Amino acid sequence: MSLPPSMILRGLPQTYAAVQLHFHWGSRGQAGGSEHQVNGEAFPAELHIVHYNSESYANVSEAKQQTDGLAVLGILIEVGDVANPAYDNILNRLKNIQYAGQKVSIPPFDVHELLPGQLGHYFRYNGSLTTPPCSQNVLWTVFRQRARISASQLKRLQGGLYATKAENSLPVPLVDNYRAPQLLNQRLVFSSFPVGPSAYSAGEIVAIVFGTLFGCLGIFLTIHFVVKRIRVKRIQEQKDVVFKSSSSRAVSGDSHHP
Repeated sequence: MSLPPSMILRGLPQTYAAVQLHFHWGSRGQAGGSEHQVNGEAFPAELHIVHYNSESYANVSEAKQQTDGLAVLGILIEVGDVANPAYDNILNRLKNIQYAGQKVSIPPFDVHELLPGQLGHYFRYNGSLTTPPCSQNVLWTVFRQRARISASQLKRLQGGLYATKAENSLPVPLVDNYRAPQLLNQRLVFSSFPVGPSAYSAGEIVAIVFGTLFGCLGIFLTIHFVVKRIRVKRIQEQKDVVFKSSSSRAVSGDSHHP
């Protein structure tokens, strides 16, 4: 789906203008379909919103030849119980473009609604286009939170289009249009949030900090009371020794009294 260049993506090293969005998906009965995986987990579909570096280049044709030319937002799509109205803006019109080469106009809608709610958590790396020529000129941002569509919406995506033209007597279903994950090849994947087995949320970190402080306070108070109790016991023992010693001297003096 073509997008107007007035849609601007900021917050990256350069300013990027929108070009188009498209989907990748698998086939019915298959778990995969996404072009990214998280901890080895694939998803039924993935949405890509493509932008070009409008700050440095005149158009997308020029930008896609450069190493810093493109930026793509990747949205992993999973299946839930409730239909997503934002995705119906596109899916409801697939029946009008079932065959290759067909076009349809889509009334304006807020593309932002296609994105997940939590945009602050994402993965980022320098990678390639996932379609030929697969050039290494894409700054990828893949959101951690998934967008969610219903099973019926996914079914329309997986079964509503053909890769062949209308006049073809043997239509070929358009399925499994995704590239298998590639090796990292020494690339670094950055994340805007803690990852790994030692990663904690902000709430968990606060709880751990307060738990540690209260634990330390408890240990301090325990040591304080133990030391105080030992000190009191020693003072009491010293008083007993002094009292007994004084009593002994008094008895000794009485024994020598005429």
